Amino acid sequence: MSTDLTTFAGLLSSVDDPNGRELLDPATGEVVGRTREGSPADIDTAVAAARKVQSDWAARTSAERSELLNKAADAIEASAEALAELLSSEQGKPLNGPNARFEVGACAAWLRANAAFELEPEVLVDDEETHAELHYAPVGVVGAVGPWNWPMMISVWQFAPSLKMGNTVVLKPSEYTPLSVQALVAVVNQLLPADVLTVVPGDGAVGAALTSHDGVDKIMFTGSTKTGQAIMRTAADKLARITLELGGNDAGIVLEDADPAAIAGDLFWGAFINTGQTCAAMKRLYVPDSLYDQVCDALVEVAAQSPMGVGLKEENVLGPLQNKQQYDIVARLVQAAKDSGARVLTGGDPVAEQPGYFYPTTLVADIDNDNPLVAEEQFGPALPIIRYSDLDQAIAWANELEVGLGSSVWGSDLDACKSVAARLQAGSTWINKHGAVDPRVPFGGVKKSGFGLEFGLEGLKQVSVPHVISW
Repeated sequence: MSTDLTTFAGLLSSVDDPNGRELLDPATGEVVGRTREGSPADIDTAVAAARKVQSDWAARTSAERSELLNKAADAIEASAEALAELLSSEQGKPLNGPNARFEVGACAAWLRANAAFELEPEVLVDDEETHAELHYAPVGVVGAVGPWNWPMMISVWQFAPSLKMGNTVVLKPSEYTPLSVQALVAVVNQLLPADVLTVVPGDGAVGAALTSHDGVDKIMFTGSTKTGQAIMRTAADKLARITLELGGNDAGIVLEDADPAAIAGDLFWGAFINTGQTCAAMKRLYVPDSLYDQVCDALVEVAAQSPMGVGLKEENVLGPLQNKQQYDIVARLVQAAKDSGARVLTGGDPVAEQPGYFYPTTLVADIDNDNPLVAEEQFGPALPIIRYSDLDQAIAWANELEVGLGSSVWGSDLDACKSVAARLQAGSTWINKHGAVDPRVPFGGVKKSGFGLEFGLEGLKQVSVPHVISW
């Protein structure tokens, strides 16, 4: 393996275009690098190349493809610190905490997990008259469009299972975070055959060219519900297969037997992982009257011990919002809470002269369930804490929104937690944790949070076509 990508400068130089568009560090406003801007014509070229090599890639054995995925994971680990530094500079997330180094580690872990999965034929019927088996074949060319919040990790979520199953992939990263994804692909492509995995940076027009392309057999998209709906309309014309992981507004419900001090840290990071910029982060927390003040106090204490600042400084575990648009959304929703008379426990007042898109860690108490900060997805470092006196009411509140990605239940009695979890409308419900995704465990949304599954054997099936063979 080449070693010229194992330093930050070498990694950046491999993807930097001196004539490209500037990318600014959202923590400092300084130039990180410059990205080339792809075009719909580049999508045509990439898709044609991916189609040309797909049959050869699929003809390799599953073991051969797994070996290359494991070697790609080794390459990521060899360049891990450089990748984390570039990610921190471009996205804003700190190196430490559940952030940049964590994300790079997850990239390697997801590659290794997919390399280990084997989707064997399933025997459906085997009697004296009929034997039927369900096999899975590659779907062909996968077009993947990723987000800016976890740009590297979610790209791997898309391309690792696709490559494992013998597909080729054309990837379009978010225009906010294209450098980190291009760098990741440059590292991985040291091991893969040419044109099996291609990244084309660009704006929304480039993404639309990919998702509407006749040469793309499967679309994977992580992002907003509105964009997912547009992709689905376009895909209908050619009946392309789709996996959509869209917005969420995850609810957490604390039960009366919970221990506030014991759960405070996990509650906090369930909400504030990646500074709240996570689809499956906890965005609203329901707490019973009997524990309300204790939970609020415990969360304030954790917040005080979680420094926010420039990501490349080792002491920080919370960072800026990635872009001005998202900063404005968080500021608007917190202001709506303040205007309504809700009680701000900590945060809520940005420092005007501070560079970067920093919004302080904000906890809001005594807030109505219909307040915009509760009803809309904030996608940032602000958590509303809603008081309840009736558990059935809390469950109804948790279920009343039109999204359903994740949810969580917090308590000491596991059976009681499971009983509540069964009543929540979400693709995933965690008990005494939140957002704890696992490459072995399927993950997806319900309602307007999308459809289709990622991860595990079910994730492999989603990037395959079923083929029943009977005799």
